[in-house]
Amino acid sequence: MKKLERRLTLPAVIAIGMGGMLGSGIFVLPGIAAAKTGPSLWLAYLLAGICVLPAALSKSELSSAMPTSGGTYVYIERAFGPILGTIAGLGLWLSLLLKSSFALVGFGAYLLVLANVPLKSASLGFLGLIMALNILGVKKVGNVQIGVVSLSLLGLLILVIFGIPNIEPANMRPFLTHGNTGLVATAAFVFVSYAGVTKVAAIAEEIKNPGRNLPLAMILVLVLIALVYTLVSFTLVGNIPVGRLHHDLRPIYTLANHLAGHWGGLAAAVLGVVTLISMANSGVLAASRFPFAMSRDRLAPARFSVLSSRYLTPVSAIVATCLLMALAITFLDVERIAKLASAFKVMMFMAVNACVIILRETAVQWYAPPYRSPLYPWTQIFGIIAGVVLLVLLGATGLLGAVLITLLGGAIYYFYGRKNAQRSGVLKQYGHQPALYLLYRRSWKKQIGRNIYHSPPIMAKSTNLDGALMEDARVVIPLFGKERSAEMLVEMGAALSMGQKVQVVHLKEVPDQTSLEALLTESPLITSLNRRITAMARERSVDVDFDAVVTHELVTTIYQISKQTHCRWLVSGWEGRARNRLLVRNPIGWLVTHLDSNFALFKDNGVRYIRRILIAQRPYRDNPGFIAAASRIAAFYNAELTLLRIAPHQASEEKLRQIREDSRRMLKASSVAVNLVVRTSSNPVRTVAEMAADFDLLITGTPGKENWLDVLFGSNQDKFAREAPCSVLRLTINE
Repeated sequence: MKKLERRLTLPAVIAIGMGGMLGSGIFVLPGIAAAKTGPSLWLAYLLAGICVLPAALSKSELSSAMPTSGGTYVYIERAFGPILGTIAGLGLWLSLLLKSSFALVGFGAYLLVLANVPLKSASLGFLGLIMALNILGVKKVGNVQIGVVSLSLLGLLILVIFGIPNIEPANMRPFLTHGNTGLVATAAFVFVSYAGVTKVAAIAEEIKNPGRNLPLAMILVLVLIALVYTLVSFTLVGNIPVGRLHHDLRPIYTLANHLAGHWGGLAAAVLGVVTLISMANSGVLAASRFPFAMSRDRLAPARFSVLSSRYLTPVSAIVATCLLMALAITFLDVERIAKLASAFKVMMFMAVNACVIILRETAVQWYAPPYRSPLYPWTQIFGIIAGVVLLVLLGATGLLGAVLITLLGGAIYYFYGRKNAQRSGVLKQYGHQPALYLLYRRSWKKQIGRNIYHSPPIMAKSTNLDGALMEDARVVIPLFGKERSAEMLVEMGAALSMGQKVQVVHLKEVPDQTSLEALLTESPLITSLNRRITAMARERSVDVDFDAVVTHELVTTIYQISKQTHCRWLVSGWEGRARNRLLVRNPIGWLVTHLDSNFALFKDNGVRYIRRILIAQRPYRDNPGFIAAASRIAAFYNAELTLLRIAPHQASEEKLRQIREDSRRMLKASSVAVNLVVRTSSNPVRTVAEMAADFDLLITGTPGKENWLDVLFGSNQDKFAREAPCSVLRLTINE
């Protein structure tokens, strides 16, 4: 199979990105927008660019992680699942075709300067020509697109250079004709002008060094276009009174005619015609690919993915796109088209910001972007909040459009896509309902466990290993590839096994569209792990089986393995946190709350030899199983074991005596001698950290229940694990 060649350099990507931006947003929109805010039009363009910035940064991260995935539609479907993917695909399709319709209306207005033709008839006539060109496969006509963009940019810069010195101060007053609300509403109205800033992600597979060049190109394109929009709109309102712009669909012609007379106006009209027809053509090309992609994913009728045998183009998708554009041109006025296009684009940019939050918080194994958005998650939160504000200020038309597209997309999925969808989103795997999670954790856990356990198997094993998991393993140890020392983790599992069988499984999670069968070859990493763990098992005289698994759903697979092997312990590497948030939880947080077996999290701080072990357990959490497990680890390493009990700083002597008696009673469950230390402290974390400096391993229990603040802000971090200078083992006893 032939692959696309990575041949596009950074300047080429910037040129293509700007090509998707210079069109109706500056050639048509400024006149209508000026009526909504007055001379502050340039500030509205700048404000809209600032609101777009979070989405540009988020999509830069997403595209660097998935440089061959195909753009916003797939990112949203991957994060949210097929139902949101359907809504997103529909929204992106409509936003692009509406923007292209807007460009054709503007094209007709500029053509009217050159020839006396009816505006709508001219727009519809050229739409038919564009449809024929797309069906015949005459796409962007090679480098002509870049040439048109360069010419447009040059013409606009000439207007700015000659226009700024001629600005009339009287035209700039009053600055805000409709107050601050009008300014922000206008920013929402012109938001569609920036719709093409992230289009270059669709060609990520052809970009050299996409991890660097793609994010850089998006940011540079946004900055350059925002600068062009701001300067041109500033020049426009400074030279032309706002009253003359209210219904002007050809403001660039008006400005050029004012500055350079009749011939200057004609040149601007020609430039507008060429630019807008080129943008409309590229818009039809891009928009028609959304129903085509959705059809291939079985979320839209199969007809849309059928290619013409003669021209190799998706004829049905192109025809459907152009028919909807014809309806928009015929029945919608220019302002409604612009509002709807902006509303759909605002929705998609909000979803892109949410995608980054979901993929980062769930920490899915396959999501490893070379570029990461700065100031996470505040950048994304700002983008989402700004999107909500813009959507509200777009008024009833924008809100109604957003609601209708959501209902229509949901209906398409429910009646067609639901039975055909083959993928599930990350949010479906890790999303939860906070009220159920906090109030009914135990019963909800059992219900979800039953549902997952009965789901179809989704794992595939390496053909070079035996491919048979033990059915009677006492301990299961999943390896995710980021462990500091796999041998130390397996040793911890062997210590808890009481001499019984240990199942070690290396897991690799891949995106849903990746074929598992294509990854069944044994890698050097798997070979190395197999050799090292086998050698450790022989040295320690423990029964260890090693296998490798490739899966689409990491946590579900671990859950199934734990059920299949009937294990009593699941032992995993850990970074010191298993936090949850309002909508998502990471895999460790999910497993801790849903597995019925005991759970051990090992935070490896690089200690190789375990000679002294400290147990830090709060008073009155007396679990003999906890002490028994700790004593097994001490026996395995032949290590000294100490139990530390910390009482409140003001505890009485009677209270301390009671703690000692309860502790000694609990220590009868230990199979080895245990030293008992009781201390009072107002800062237990610091006290444990200071004592742990004299030990090699700290064993702790599970923190208390989360409250709403923990869930909302992800503050549930194990402070003992964070502060301890030695390695840490956190035990959760469910038996």
